Amino acid sequence: MGPVRGIRKRRKTEKSLDNNGSGSGSGSGSSEKEGVVDWWDELSKKINGLQKSPLKISRKTFEYICSLVKDDITTKSAHFSFSSGKPMSLFDQVAVALRRLGSGDSLVTIAESFGLSHSTVSQVTWRFVESMEERGLHHLQWPSTQEEMNAIKTKFEKIHGFPNCCGAVDATHITMCLPGTEYSSNVWLDYKNNHSMVLQAIVDPDMKFRDIVTGWPGKMEDWSIFSCSNFNKLCDKGERLDGKVLKFSEESEIREYIIGDSGYPLLPYLIVPYEEKELLKSEAKTQFNKLHLETRMVAQRALTRLKETWRIIRGNMWRPDKHRLPRIILVCCLLHNIVIDMQDEVKDELLCLYHHNHDSGYNQLVCEDADEKGVALRESLLSYLNGRLHS
Repeated sequence: MGPVRGIRKRRKTEKSLDNNGSGSGSGSGSSEKEGVVDWWDELSKKINGLQKSPLKISRKTFEYICSLVKDDITTKSAHFSFSSGKPMSLFDQVAVALRRLGSGDSLVTIAESFGLSHSTVSQVTWRFVESMEERGLHHLQWPSTQEEMNAIKTKFEKIHGFPNCCGAVDATHITMCLPGTEYSSNVWLDYKNNHSMVLQAIVDPDMKFRDIVTGWPGKMEDWSIFSCSNFNKLCDKGERLDGKVLKFSEESEIREYIIGDSGYPLLPYLIVPYEEKELLKSEAKTQFNKLHLETRMVAQRALTRLKETWRIIRGNMWRPDKHRLPRIILVCCLLHNIVIDMQDEVKDELLCLYHHNHDSGYNQLVCEDADEKGVALRESLLSYLNGRLHS
């Protein structure tokens, strides 16, 4: 799956939701709002006795997600019901789907907690995924205005001084459980002897995904996936990272770029750390690497938060459909971005616990490819940052 771009923003629905999760043409009155609160409290008690945020999101964010998928879920012909015979409302269906994506629990476990059959949980979740793929895509796009890009560059520079930086790239493995008898299982076997699929993400300073690539087998190296990406091709054509160039001296200029770890090549628009052998006699380069690491840490935090919040992609997925898995990953990324866009409160205590290790068990592979223009840009950045430190 290539990066998502060029998606037109959809108009927010103006219809309110009644306490059954149905559409209503009237304004939202107090009785409707009270109905939603009661439903939310009931859900909180139903799921493991939790009293707050049973779905890891706020009530406001939940209602917004419902408004996105409402038309698809309420107009399609399928009718789902609980074991008691009670029909499932829009709220019920969205709650089940979010619980499945957020907990990573089995279909049977989810079904038992809601009083449903496991096949209903599967169908409801997939209908939600299909709807979110279309209705939520405007939450994952490359900045479309210079004003938006300038805000991103300003925030990155405030972290540790990197000017004109537009994003941080990183990749993570989504592990799967595939039987060895499956004819295609070896295709997905990575260098750690796990079956996995890779997610590559370019992240902004707010930990929001701006571009993703997924669907490639876990055996592929980070640099290979990046080189195959549409983002890289657009950069090569001069159609991305082609904004204002900064000139801070007659000899040095700094174009737009992103940063990544040593698993990526040094390119005119992708800056990676200096190799260990280059640090032995250079305190300036050692300091550069330190600031580079602390700046790109935002990508590691984003992927850690993604996998801790939407746990269906955190652990081993049992015999997933390889055609559906990239779509599930995409929707988890959309939900991650929606939480940020809605300014929802997200608690990141777990990030410290896991030390931002979103890819436990996988070692850092090193790509030694270096483009001449990339070398020149990194030297310009080194000079700029060194000048700031000693000014």
